[in-house]
Amino acid sequence: MPDTPAPTVLPAQAELPAHAVDAAASHLGDILAIALEHGPAQEALVVYDERTALARALLAGYRRKLPQARFLDFDASTPEAVLAAFHGMAPRDLVVLVQSTNFRLDGFRIRVELFKLGLKVIEHVHLSRMPGAQSEHYIEALAYDPAYFRGTGRALKARIDAAPHARVVGGGETLYFSSPFEPARLNVGDYSDMHNVGGQFPIGEVFTEALDLEAVHGRVQVHVFGDTSYRSNHPDLPVTLVVERGRVVGTENATPAFQEVLDRISADEGEVWVRELGFGLNRAFTRERRVDDIGTYERMCGIHLSLGAKHGVYPKPGFKRKDARYHIDVFAVTDAVYLGKERVYAEGAWICNR
Repeated sequence: MPDTPAPTVLPAQAELPAHAVDAAASHLGDILAIALEHGPAQEALVVYDERTALARALLAGYRRKLPQARFLDFDASTPEAVLAAFHGMAPRDLVVLVQSTNFRLDGFRIRVELFKLGLKVIEHVHLSRMPGAQSEHYIEALAYDPAYFRGTGRALKARIDAAPHARVVGGGETLYFSSPFEPARLNVGDYSDMHNVGGQFPIGEVFTEALDLEAVHGRVQVHVFGDTSYRSNHPDLPVTLVVERGRVVGTENATPAFQEVLDRISADEGEVWVRELGFGLNRAFTRERRVDDIGTYERMCGIHLSLGAKHGVYPKPGFKRKDARYHIDVFAVTDAVYLGKERVYAEGAWICNR
């Protein structure tokens, strides 16, 4: 392996205010105790960098809540030392990754490999994409309300799994899912029925897709999309997608950046499929309160879809993993969501909780 990697140079950032650090510590304490069920009998390792104000704030929070943990500065460590620390831990121990960018270890897919070792994982990633006020939005999104996340998540899953069809209404347009759905998956901080414990934080999502992808049709307005730099792109006017037989066949008000996304998908996959139907639960993120990292904003309280043929969770006939390259998140202008005949979303909030 190479020597210690040179840290990525990022613009200087002002430190976050004390109240934000206090909030981070409080929220992280709840995640550790309630979601991860981390106790004193288990070891903890925090691998971190200090390149950004948000990373430093989270690090301060973890130092308060995990005083007995081992803390390892990624930028001051060799890859061998980091890997040795991972392999020195026992199943059910905890690893926390605080990353201003994304740690790389020569093909070692960190979260995947840690799960293979039976370790619990909390991953904070791409923190450099969320400076200033966005850092405080991120910290707010870490707040863990188990009654809300688990109650609303389970209620949505029950309705999704039983729904004969669905529709998303927003901005005067309607997107129809004239098909039952794949079994919904939960990301709500309840790992009791899961092999792996933890993942990327903040959390808050239920997702599925139509059993029959060609049963998706209609029109939908997109207020944010993931661009080619994996950042949240917010056009001045929502982009309208025209969907027929599960594919995007036309657009209105498409910006050059959005058209670039469609062109890349079309060039490599031949057509633009609509696959995932995501129900974001995190109330810290809204249409108006955004963060630039698209993987974080994906938890936004509302509906998101994916464009492109890639979706590893739900294999479908005719979709080969080697040919499916794109899974681009787009966020729908949403006024109402119906599962079957029941309305489950109104006025920016989910209205089913049991």
